[in-house]
Amino acid sequence: MSASAAPAPLRKATALAPLRKAAERIDRQTPAHRDRAVDGLRALALLAVPTGHWLLGGFTLDSDGGLHNASPLSAFGTLAPASWVLQMLGIFFLVGGYASALSYRRRPGSAGAWLKGRIVRLGRPVLGVTAVWALAAPVLYAAGVPEASLRTGATLVIQPLWFVGVYVVVTALTPYCVRAAGRLGGWAAAPLLGSVAVVDFLRYGPLADSVPSWLSLVNILPGWLFAYQLGVSWGERRIGRRGAWLLLAGGTLLFAALLAVFHYPASMVGVPGAARTNSHPPSLLVLALAAAQSGAAILLRDRLAKLLARPVLWAPVVVINLCAMTILCWHQTAMLAAAVPGSFVGGGGGGGGLAGLTTAPDSLGWIAARVAWMPVFAALLVGIARYARRFEHPPEGVRGGRALRRTVTGLLAAGFAVFALGLA
Repeated sequence: MSASAAPAPLRKATALAPLRKAAERIDRQTPAHRDRAVDGLRALALLAVPTGHWLLGGFTLDSDGGLHNASPLSAFGTLAPASWVLQMLGIFFLVGGYASALSYRRRPGSAGAWLKGRIVRLGRPVLGVTAVWALAAPVLYAAGVPEASLRTGATLVIQPLWFVGVYVVVTALTPYCVRAAGRLGGWAAAPLLGSVAVVDFLRYGPLADSVPSWLSLVNILPGWLFAYQLGVSWGERRIGRRGAWLLLAGGTLLFAALLAVFHYPASMVGVPGAARTNSHPPSLLVLALAAAQSGAAILLRDRLAKLLARPVLWAPVVVINLCAMTILCWHQTAMLAAAVPGSFVGGGGGGGGLAGLTTAPDSLGWIAARVAWMPVFAALLVGIARYARRFEHPPEGVRGGRALRRTVTGLLAAGFAVFALGLA
């Protein structure tokens, strides 16, 4: 019997056989001490980043065909609960703190050498994507892409990279977080929560009119360090199931009170034109959500570990973790790889464009169309990652001209940052 004449289930099993073998090989190569649940949580948080940006970020076209940022949240406030699920930076910082605590304890050298290694691994992909965009932007402009589209694209590309800077800072504080966890356990994160609460009271309370606008920036460090400190305490085995239940219940109650009583914005991401935002810088609502998510993650750890003992589920987690910075740095480029060519289809601001891609995100039809576009974005990201991963895991043995390459890459990245921030 020929392959084409074989029953459909048999053909499907034959087609999936190589993937199954690859998954089993990855499973066999995984060290026994690897914490699969923590890696799984990291992968889940990573995937939430492109999913959220692709689903809740849209474009409009001006009369010249230039792309401008827009969001369906402006027209559909009822989508705000989706941001509660997709905003998983609290989980990412929790897992980061957990992994850093273990890595710091096992470091073979000094704390400075340990930190330098981590900064290099984080910084190399960031320099890569910004340098590539610095080279590509003039070429795209010469090819006829409007400046408005290039500036919108530059803003989207650099937007997620703030996270790397914050993550470097909190990572540098790991030794102090470890000491705090040793003394206070899970309660070491409580002063950070209190600090954000005080700043929120000042900027949103009865004294709001007399408080300078820059005060909100004080929340950046304690706001994102909160979940990281919880992760360090978890890694130091100072948070157990009782503490996890307290985080889940307390975070959920605080989250509900902030929404219902204190009227915090419902969306966890910025909404164009809104007077207040929860994420930039983080408000107390972000910490409440991070606490609830952290408690749930700790409670589900054992169950998740059992699920990921299956090779078919574990293999994608490994792949995602190996491409973590590539996903973070290049997912917006993948969306733009579809949107920029799409901006040339259907004309400018007269209602033309491709539904769900370059049309205004103000209808239920746009949401359905955008969901249909997301597999396209994912496929483009996979294609880009094949080449972009070299920034995350550069080939060994290439040493000549390393200093020159670093200098040129740094200059290109700096130039792109100036352009993206609107300084040029």
